[in-house]
Amino acid sequence: LPPQMWTNSINQANKAALRDWMKETGIDLVQVNGQRRYGGPPPGWVGKPPPAGTEVFIGKLPQDIYENVLIPLFQSVGTLYEFRLMMTFSGLNRGFAYAKYSSRRDAKEAIAALHNFEVQQGCTIVVCKSTEKRELSMDGLATSVGQQELEAVLRQVTEGVLSITLYASPCQKRAQLAVLKYSSHQAAAMAKKTLMEGKWGLGGLEVRVNWLNPDLKQKLRLLEEKPSSSRVQGGKCPGVPKPAPPSPVLHDALDLLNSLCQRQCLGTPLFLTKCVQANPNGWLRFWCRVVIPGCRVPFSAFTWVRPAGPGRSGHEEAKAAVALQVLRVLGES
Repeated sequence: LPPQMWTNSINQANKAALRDWMKETGIDLVQVNGQRRYGGPPPGWVGKPPPAGTEVFIGKLPQDIYENVLIPLFQSVGTLYEFRLMMTFSGLNRGFAYAKYSSRRDAKEAIAALHNFEVQQGCTIVVCKSTEKRELSMDGLATSVGQQELEAVLRQVTEGVLSITLYASPCQKRAQLAVLKYSSHQAAAMAKKTLMEGKWGLGGLEVRVNWLNPDLKQKLRLLEEKPSSSRVQGGKCPGVPKPAPPSPVLHDALDLLNSLCQRQCLGTPLFLTKCVQANPNGWLRFWCRVVIPGCRVPFSAFTWVRPAGPGRSGHEEAKAAVALQVLRVLGES
């Protein structure tokens, strides 16, 4: 059978029951990258998302069971904010799901009421507190990959990244390890899947992406030379990263980039800069975008600068700094 006909032929009765339930209740389910989601927020939700500690993990699910059974069951013990069922290509579930409640009390009630609940004859499920891991490790990055370059790429291919910290890899020579912190477990899980598939466009060594384990986290904390950390807009306000030693080509970067674009007939680069943070000691953090007419994808990055003199806004320094980053990406510095 062709793949589509083969997948459609599996678990037909329960798939039909799910479709009927969705039509009857008006509930929408959205499937993205191997997980099917209800809510987040659900219809009629007002206010902020629930705090940490409100999500439960559901394991040992029969693979032929769907949301028409699971959502009413988990709604019976509390107010659901979100329900995520992990799916296979064939349309069966992968045996586990996550339910996020409106409060920690509802999450505790779900664990107390539904752990070891028999959802089918002879099939009891596991319900426990979700660890809600939010940190990933990327080991094996080339030493040429810079903080701003990595941040720009991650913002393009993943959502919810809060901070990026680069270390010398403790496992591979001449390589870097990045610790990535995301806004939620779901955002981190989606990022992990995307990054493991290699859809992120940074060259270099073979990169391994995993959840950050406690032993590695402790080992990195004990390193004598602690790297700087960069936080993306939306996270807590960071301290100013320790600046790299001044580069002799920094002040010439704009001219060099313009010359490169002229030689390659790419057009004149357009710079967009916006100051997003001012530090009491004079450092300014800029979001920058460089649009080169002959390049399909614009270059975006964050950078810290200190204005060269009184009355300076810092925009020219930010343009020079991001121009140098573009030159590095293009292999011209």
